[in-house]
Amino acid sequence: MEQPNQSYIKSLSGGNIEFEKKLISVIKTEFPIEKSIYLKNITAKKYKETAENVHKLKHKISILGLEKSYEIAVQYENDLRKNNTILKDDFETILQVITNYLITI
Repeated sequence: MEQPNQSYIKSLSGGNIEFEKKLISVIKTEFPIEKSIYLKNITAKKYKETAENVHKLKHKISILGLEKSYEIAVQYENDLRKNNTILKDDFETILQVITNYLITI
């Protein structure tokens, strides 16, 4: 499985360390909340709401340099709109990888 990284954040910042720290801080604050809401909605089988949660989370997946994971998130979001949860385990593995990464940075 690919690992999160800060390459995209560094390219966005143009070397501005304060910007990088601010963006990482925002991700570290928002991600656990968005993940929690996702888990609540998927457990309740509210697939439309869950698709919206995935939509928000996929942007953080992209910012953290997870290109393959982003593609999974896009497909999962589309599948959820059709009440299809086949990619649930894959997506939740991605969420856990990000959670573990955010703890270390």
